[in-house]
Amino acid sequence: MAKIKGVKPLVQNRRARHEYFVEERIECGIELRGTEVKSIRQGKANIQESYARVRNGEVFVDGMHISPYEQGNRFNTDPLRPKRLLLHKSEIRKLEGVVSRQGYTLIPLQLYLRDSLVKMELGICRGKRLHDKRDDLARRDAERDMERAMRRGQRGGEE
Repeated sequence: MAKIKGVKPLVQNRRARHEYFVEERIECGIELRGTEVKSIRQGKANIQESYARVRNGEVFVDGMHISPYEQGNRFNTDPLRPKRLLLHKSEIRKLEGVVSRQGYTLIPLQLYLRDSLVKMELGICRGKRLHDKRDDLARRDAERDMERAMRRGQRGGEE
């Protein structure tokens, strides 16, 4: 079977961008069992409530739900089992140092296929406060209004 080149997004965590400031992004592999890969390829994974932790020199994702594969019978695994992330030792040490600081956490941002391998984009994030979320909403509304005004101006001011 030939490898398919390129990147194909499978699952995104939109809520993470609303709840956190994403300081840095890291691509990492994820250790999966066979039926989990098939289920993820069908888009039956949820990373909304998930987070990553460094334990004993390894990084694990907790709270990531992968629905059981329908044709998987006895080979299906627990949908909420912790999944190990595949990173270099230096990257793990760096993440451990960053997370030990106050207010930083590791949040999965998306799952995607890169050259037929499942990869995860992990974000080093800092939590937003309520006023930060309000500022973001106001900024997005202002951008949307400007975009509408620009489109009206290009059509010759028709209304």
